[in-house]
Amino acid sequence: MDNQGVLGIFSYVDLTVNAVRKLKDAGFKNLRVFSPVPNHEIEDAVGEPESIVRFFTLFGAMLGTACGIGFTVLTSSDWPIQVSAKPIVSIPPFIVIIFELTILMGSLSTLLGLLINSRLRRNAPRNMYDPRFTDDKFGVMVTCGKDNVKKVEDILNSQGAEEVKFDGV
Repeated sequence: MDNQGVLGIFSYVDLTVNAVRKLKDAGFKNLRVFSPVPNHEIEDAVGEPESIVRFFTLFGAMLGTACGIGFTVLTSSDWPIQVSAKPIVSIPPFIVIIFELTILMGSLSTLLGLLINSRLRRNAPRNMYDPRFTDDKFGVMVTCGKDNVKKVEDILNSQGAEEVKFDGV
């Protein structure tokens, strides 16, 4: 195996963020951070791009609006019911259908975008995951060449890692 996994376990967010920044400054790009709760400081330090799920939502909502307008206008045009002097195609009675289809298509496309972009297949090796990450600890896993393992270990220890684990990836 050419690559080695190095996992540092931390108790505090600020130590974790400092370790991630130090590793990034040292040129290590293949980082994975484990956290018991979402944290914007960690996201900023890792440099994850913003999620594109919001564009799925926008596209789905616009599609739902277009479908709502099309559905109501075409239905009214195909089966016209003349009521007094009111026009056949009138927007106020269509608003409810348009709104409901906007919300429905927006939420379904958000779910689709979430499933596509959730990176569920990007799993860490089982022996590199620590159950304490779901309780109160933070972890920084670095995949690097065997020649850089000592350097990564020194950086993690200098930044306050309580424990450092190794494994071949």
